[in-house]
Amino acid sequence: ESGEYKLILCTGDLTGEDILEWPQSLKGSVRVVEGNMDYLSLPTHEVVEYRGLTVGLIHGHQVYPRGDTTKLGAIADSLGVQVLVTGHTHFPQIETVKTASIHAILNPGSATGCWGGDPRATGIPSFMEAEVEGKLIHISLLEVREGSLVERRFKLKLD
Repeated sequence: ESGEYKLILCTGDLTGEDILEWPQSLKGSVRVVEGNMDYLSLPTHEVVEYRGLTVGLIHGHQVYPRGDTTKLGAIADSLGVQVLVTGHTHFPQIETVKTASIHAILNPGSATGCWGGDPRATGIPSFMEAEVEGKLIHISLLEVREGSLVERRFKLKLD
């Protein structure tokens, strides 16, 4: 509502210092991890507490095949997080997976829509916004389609 974000998570592949300046210019706490195309000194993962949820952030190149939710769930277990934000596929993904516990796996896709090596990648620029209410996560997937911003909404409940 205020037009400001409290927490900004970036899954990497920024490729240069100048690209990193933009998310850091936004209001709110910014967390960025290293992608497989980065030559910046960035962490491989982050763990943050946000509104009662423990959230992990990775690029996703640690998983093969790309975007494998069972393996991403195992990473969520190892990080001790309820929500894992990941990238690398350049394809938006919103899922829950049960490993040792139930996790939300969120992949915002690619903000630029660039090619990423995954056959599911569409080349459509996308990102996500999320609101947290207890164990309920309201997610907006925003995509740039034919010059317009198109929004799809989802809800995930973590028990």
